[in-house]
Amino acid sequence: MSEQYGASADEMAGLLKTQKAAQLRDGPPGVAERADRLDRAIGALVKHRRAINDAVAADFGHRSKDTTDVADIAVSISALKHAKKNLSRWMRSERRGVEFPMGLLGGSARVDYQPKGVVGLIAPWNFPVGLVFSPLAGVLAAGNRVMIKPSEFTERTSALLQDIFAETFDPEEATVVTGGPETGAAFTKLPFDHIIFTGAGSIAKHTMRAAAENLVPLTLELGGKSPVILGASADFAKAAARILAGKTLNAGQICLAPDYVMSPEDKIDDFVGASRAAVAAMYPDGLKDNDDYTSIINQRHYDRLQGYLDDARSKGAELVELNPKSEDFSQQPHRKMAPTIVLNPSADMDVMKDEIFGPILPVKPYRSIDDAVDYVNQNDRPLGLYYFGSDRAEEEKVISSTTSGGVTVNDVIFHNAQEDLPFGGIGPSGMGAYHGRDGFLEFSHKKAVYRQTGSEIIKILRPPYSDTFRKQMDSRIK
Repeated sequence: MSEQYGASADEMAGLLKTQKAAQLRDGPPGVAERADRLDRAIGALVKHRRAINDAVAADFGHRSKDTTDVADIAVSISALKHAKKNLSRWMRSERRGVEFPMGLLGGSARVDYQPKGVVGLIAPWNFPVGLVFSPLAGVLAAGNRVMIKPSEFTERTSALLQDIFAETFDPEEATVVTGGPETGAAFTKLPFDHIIFTGAGSIAKHTMRAAAENLVPLTLELGGKSPVILGASADFAKAAARILAGKTLNAGQICLAPDYVMSPEDKIDDFVGASRAAVAAMYPDGLKDNDDYTSIINQRHYDRLQGYLDDARSKGAELVELNPKSEDFSQQPHRKMAPTIVLNPSADMDVMKDEIFGPILPVKPYRSIDDAVDYVNQNDRPLGLYYFGSDRAEEEKVISSTTSGGVTVNDVIFHNAQEDLPFGGIGPSGMGAYHGRDGFLEFSHKKAVYRQTGSEIIKILRPPYSDTFRKQMDSRIK
C-alpha cells in the first residue's frame, strides 16, 4: 500500500495549494495540453487493464473481469476519446446577441469557457475506476486540475489508482489521496473550485454542508429507486431479459439499476416466468461459482440485503429466488446472492423505502397506467426511469408526466451509455450533469464578455438625464 494512504487534512491542503498555484502560474491549458492529458488517461487504462481487473476482483471478493472491462475501462476510454475528438469545438468562444442599438454601433458579446481551477472528485466503490475516469474526461477537457478521493471500500483499487496517477500525471495536474471516512470528511472541507461526488444521498448531505462553508459548487450523482414501468404492449420475454441483465450486472450494485418493476396486474406471472428464463439463459451453469456473476462488496452490505428479504418475508411478501441450479448460497467463499423477486411488496417494507443496490427486484401490480405514473410521482424523483412497450402515446405520457434524471425506453441503464446525452439526477437523485459537452460545461466557468461600442451615443445614459433619455425610457417601460 502506498505511503499516501490515510492522507491528513494538512497534506491534502498542501496538494490543493500546489495545484491552485500551478493553475494561476500556467494559465488555462490550450487544446494540445488538454488533449495530451486525455491521451495519458487513456494510455493508463490500456496499460494497467489487467492490474485493474485483478484489484477490483480482489476488492469485491469476486467481480467479473468482463464487467470491469466493459463498465469501468471501455466506458471510460469512450468518454475520454469523445472529449478529445470534440475538444477544440467545445473550447471556442460563443458569440451572443447584443441589445439594440449597441450591436449596430459595434458592441459585441461572447461567452468564454474558462477552467474552474481545481476539481475535487469523490468516487464510489461500485465502479471504482469508471466513476473516476468517466467524469475525469469532462474535468480535463475543461482544462482543470484534479484531486481524487476514491472509496476506502475498494482499498486495493484505490491504492492502485494512486500509483497509476503518480506514474501518469505530475501531481500539479492530477493526484489521488486515499483513506477512510476521516480523510473523506477532510477532503470535502477543502476550498476546491468545484466538487463532484458520486455516492449515497445520505453522504451527499454531509458533503454539501461541508462544501457550503467554502461556497464550493457541486455536482452530485446519487441514485434512488429507479422504476420500471411495463406497458401492456411490452414484449415481456424481451423486457425481462433486459431488466434482469441490468439487475444482475455487478449484482445490482449500480446507481441506475432497475429498483422495482410496475407490471399490469394480470401479467405478473408472465414477467416472473420470463425472468426465470432470462437468468437461466445468462447463467446456464449456475451463479455460485460463475465468473460472470459478481459478489456483494462487503459483509455489511450483504447483511443489509438479507435484512431486506427477511423484513419483506415477515410482512407477507412472496420471495421468488431466480436460482437456475438451485444452489445453496449458505456455503460459499464470498458473498454472492441469487437474484430475488419480491411479490406483493407493501409500502412499509424496507425494500420499498430504501435504494436496494443489490440483486433484489420488487414487482408491484398496477391497474391503469395512470396508477403507475401516480405511484412514481408520489416518491422521490429517481435517477433513471424505464418504460417498456410499443404504445407511443403511453410512452410519451409516462415520460412527460414523470420527472427523473434520464429515461431509457425498452431497456434499462442505456441512456447513461450515450456520451452525447447529459447524465445526472434531479433533487434527491442528484444535481448537475456530465458526459460529453455537458461535462465540459459543468466543469467550466461560463464567462460573459462584452465589448462596448466606440460611439458616444451611450452618454445618453449618464446624468444629467435629458428629455430624450426620458422618452427612451417611456418607450421601453410599457
